[in-house]
Amino acid sequence: MAEFVTLELPEGDGARGVAVLRIARPPMNLLNVQVVREVAEAAATVAAHSGVAALVVYGDERVFSAGDDVAELAALSTDQAVAMAADVQAALGCLAKVPQPTIAAISGYCLGAGLELALGADRRVIGDNVKLGLPQIHAGLIPLAGIRRLSLLIGPGSAKDLVYTGRFVEPDEALALGLVDEVVAPDDVFTAALRWAERFTDGPGRALAAAKAVFEAGPHGLDRARGEWAGLFGTEDRRIGTESYVADGPGSAAFVGR
Repeated sequence: MAEFVTLELPEGDGARGVAVLRIARPPMNLLNVQVVREVAEAAATVAAHSGVAALVVYGDERVFSAGDDVAELAALSTDQAVAMAADVQAALGCLAKVPQPTIAAISGYCLGAGLELALGADRRVIGDNVKLGLPQIHAGLIPLAGIRRLSLLIGPGSAKDLVYTGRFVEPDEALALGLVDEVVAPDDVFTAALRWAERFTDGPGRALAAAKAVFEAGPHGLDRARGEWAGLFGTEDRRIGTESYVADGPGSAAFVGR
């Protein structure tokens, strides 16, 4: 059983639904090694669950995550850091490995490792009072998992500015940079994220997973797209979708997620 992470999975008679992963290490949801491993384990459960159409990742109404547990990092030796770096890096990038669409619902603060985790989501919605940033440079460190993804998202120049200075980013700038996708009132963050995630409950799950795999393939995306596209011809959703499209036009298919 996880100590600092909860996972709510869809219930029902086989219909696909939205899962909710909550980080719960009050008061600031700092991410230590245990927490990021628990997040990664929950994400792996979602990835393997055929009843999950999409995933919302949330802290609570006060804070998503204020970042790294610097007290834990301060106690590490070089050998310990070397031994754990790959494991923690993979765990912080776990949302990108979930085949279903994922959205981070961000309240309060989203800093350091918290922002690195959120960068792996397909979408980020924040409250209009949120502060974001990668302040690890102020502890004599760098982001372990977020630099490449941040650079791809907002461009290398803006990414270097945020990493080198460790400064906070206000909501308007975050939206303008493309660091986040939607800014809403603080009380509406979770609802807005859930509304986006629910769009996929009757969607073509295999095609969505294929599209996500191509996005994640980066420079090898063209090669990956060929394989994913061809593979979809063996799915029930492709048959349903193409037949429905021909007969009734787009948006009329009743997908089954297989």
